[in-house]
Amino acid sequence: MPEPGSPSVASAGASAIASMTGFARFEDSHEPHAWTWEARSVNGKSLDARCRLPPGYDWLEPSVRSAVGQHFKRGNVNVTLSLARGEGTTRYRLNRPLLDQLMTVVRELEEAGAAPQRLESLLNVRGVIETEERDIEAEKAALEPQLLAGLAAVLSRLGDARGEEGARLLAVLEAHLDNLDRLTAAAGNCAGNQPAALRERLHRQVREILEAAAGLPEDRLTQEIALLATKADVREELDRLVAHVAQARTLLAGGGAIGRKLDFLCQELNREANTLCSKSVDLELTRIGLDLKATIEQLREQIQNIE
Repeated sequence: MPEPGSPSVASAGASAIASMTGFARFEDSHEPHAWTWEARSVNGKSLDARCRLPPGYDWLEPSVRSAVGQHFKRGNVNVTLSLARGEGTTRYRLNRPLLDQLMTVVRELEEAGAAPQRLESLLNVRGVIETEERDIEAEKAALEPQLLAGLAAVLSRLGDARGEEGARLLAVLEAHLDNLDRLTAAAGNCAGNQPAALRERLHRQVREILEAAAGLPEDRLTQEIALLATKADVREELDRLVAHVAQARTLLAGGGAIGRKLDFLCQELNREANTLCSKSVDLELTRIGLDLKATIEQLREQIQNIE
């Protein structure tokens, strides 16, 4: 247990921990194109990268997945690229063979007595005016370096956002660990857990067993007394609680992707708190044990956000 006044994890110059929750946006342009990268992440048991790209830009997907893997260890990360093309980038051409065919039909209709047709009505016929296909390869060559630089920038910003959220979580986690230290110390100082009280309780229970032990085999009697002695002693559980909290502080001080390790420690903390409650025959110690369990659950909920 930390000594009163000892520096906290944060004030001791701890390495950063990161949340798995965050959002980032990056905008850039290269005439006549403009684009926006967006990246958001939420909690996940492992790393899952997904991306949404404009038509014709599927070639970017491997780069997106690789970059996400280089930046993050855990979380569901969604990356979106929105691309806008400036005026003049879309070109049109006249489908002259089709127009000639339509003109021939119009003349035949006019010769048959039909009303004359206006030129704009012919131009509205589907296929007369065609959109020229973009040169995807040329566009890729021109934009790829800028798009990849934007991808790196938005993922860096997402990392910063996750780090800022992690810093806020760190203060919350430290508060829960401080509370666990306080409750563990209170359990150790509980009147019902003091040596004199333990001896008196054990002697009373042994007397009750002896009074009811008519015909009870001696080895069975020995087992019952040993069981009472073991159940009355919660020092091992308290020692392990202290050790687990100390290990959690060490992990927080080291930083990095520690979410899974902290989650495992919460399982161990909860196991010791459950054992303490099951052994307790003192109302105050039971109350402290229940407070321990509630605090451990609060700690576990916050740890689910840690990378």
